Amino acid sequence: MFIQTETTPNPNALKFLPGRDVSPLAVVEYRTIDEATASPLAEALFELAGVEGVMFGADYVSVTRDVRGPDWSEMKAPILSVIMDHFVANQDLFRDAPAQEGHADDQDDEIVAEIKALLDSRIRPAVAQDGGDILFDSFDHETGIVKLRMRGACSGCPSSSATLKSGVEQMLRHYVPEVNAVEQVL
Repeated sequence: MFIQTETTPNPNALKFLPGRDVSPLAVVEYRTIDEATASPLAEALFELAGVEGVMFGADYVSVTRDVRGPDWSEMKAPILSVIMDHFVANQDLFRDAPAQEGHADDQDDEIVAEIKALLDSRIRPAVAQDGGDILFDSFDHETGIVKLRMRGACSGCPSSSATLKSGVEQMLRHYVPEVNAVEQVL
């Protein structure tokens, strides 16, 4: 098995591409080892020195390192080994099925459904290329402010604010006239 790695705009996150589906139904992020117990792979990655976050995308694993820990030259080989061992052993990714996030449901009004559809069809795929994800949090009908949550490599990335303002906000304002601004929720 050959696993490719890609840098992300966040210098503290790397994207690992095992050449197969990872989590095609839902993007799932773990920020602590306690959360990671839901996934044998995430739990094994958190046991490595310096791992601060793990996110599973459709075809990648994004790992965020603690800036106070080892650098990538020390971390990359053990991470590759854990990922390879997991997929070669054909283990399940989750102990239970993850909840799907960021999709429209019957309770959404028309504007929120439009925002979520744009996020799913145009914005999330672009953000996923950088090893991250973006989730809808809320829309204030009075102010026109959309609140979004950045995950994976995009969480804490120096360029995420620029991405939200210059890319995401402009697109949402263009296609959904009720949107006036976009803000990040931490």
